[in-house]
Amino acid sequence: MADKYMAAAIEEAEKGYAEGGIPIGSVIVYKGEIIGRGHNRRVQKGSAILHGEMDALENAGRRAAHVYRESVLYTTLSPCSMCSGAILLYGIPRVVIAENKTFMGEEEFLRSRDVKVEVTDDAYCFSLMQKFIKEKPDLWNEDIGESDA
Repeated sequence: MADKYMAAAIEEAEKGYAEGGIPIGSVIVYKGEIIGRGHNRRVQKGSAILHGEMDALENAGRRAAHVYRESVLYTTLSPCSMCSGAILLYGIPRVVIAENKTFMGEEEFLRSRDVKVEVTDDAYCFSLMQKFIKEKPDLWNEDIGESDA
């Protein structure tokens, strides 16, 4: 059973899926309060960068630097290099990942920069991603940069 913050990230992933996008969601938590939530909206917005983590950061808005340095980012899928760079840029010290079997992001890079990374191995998130990939393999490959096109 996911905690309430991961449950909120999963809700975001489900929104993305319902909108015809990629089911990856994220929330940013500061002192027990969700200050930013988002989901992958590359398809919906025709965006090159709106991964779940980036959308959550965008929706958290402009904050004092210490807020991000005292926050936790929850995400349903292991963060890619772009999102990991943003995590480092904003100094987010802890990342909780629902699953990394579908895609192994830059977890070791984050750890090497003293970010605490936790993986919960959430079976629901894994099954949702597998369902999506089976339904829309071209879209998945486009998003993670493995398309032949």
